[in-house]
Amino acid sequence: MTGLRPITLITGASSGIGLELARVFARNGHELVLVARRGERLQALAHELEDVSETKPLVLPLDLRHPGVTAAIADAMLEHGVEPQYVVNNAGFGLVGPADEVDRDTLLAMIDVNARVLTDLSLAFVDSLARHRGGVLNVASVAGFLPGPGSAVYYASKAYVVSFSEALYRELKPRGVRVTALCPGPVATEFAEVAGVRSGTAPEILAVSVEQVAQEGYRGLMAGRRIVMPGLANKLITLLMRFIPRGFLLNAVGSRQAKRRNQGSVIRHQV
Repeated sequence: MTGLRPITLITGASSGIGLELARVFARNGHELVLVARRGERLQALAHELEDVSETKPLVLPLDLRHPGVTAAIADAMLEHGVEPQYVVNNAGFGLVGPADEVDRDTLLAMIDVNARVLTDLSLAFVDSLARHRGGVLNVASVAGFLPGPGSAVYYASKAYVVSFSEALYRELKPRGVRVTALCPGPVATEFAEVAGVRSGTAPEILAVSVEQVAQEGYRGLMAGRRIVMPGLANKLITLLMRFIPRGFLLNAVGSRQAKRRNQGSVIRHQV
């Protein structure tokens, strides 16, 4: 026993799915550590959650793209006498546009946030996750099951999250650590708003509220589910994709991303 209090660490908690996950965890009695770049938004959320939680969340305004950020998070938690029981890797961002035309440094930063930092945070606290019989919730996407022309690196990064999370689920299960990949389809968050992408670009049947995504993600993690895919339509379409020729999917996704690019080339969420 270390004497450190168990907490839930949530990255990208300043908006969208991360913000709603913070609310869900707080309502269920979890003490929180919130990480994102936008400190003012995190402070506002922390004040909001004081009304539903016994302890005000610890706010860490950090940019996950910076080297050494995992060590900085670990040091801050140790200073406050806490350690993770759950790690929620929600932070990430994406770009719309041909990979050879968008900014190369931004593409590499996307890999850093969506894959490298997620991997680091998933593995850095395994001992404390095991001590507290907790787990890891990695926010992936339905995009992780598709080829992604027009958003190639983003789709590939989410495929990595799905594959990595499934493998980690198997590896850490003997230690009592749950690992869940949360794979939403279209969700009305700043991911699209910042890009200037109209809400109607995604079929309405696929859209799921951010509240439902967060609730299903939380329940799935607590139940020890390997994959959580909110929305029946998303589940069915992902199943059908196994039987659709890959070339057809490449053309369909490429056409959709070309339309999105005409409306706004940058898509970001919860960095």
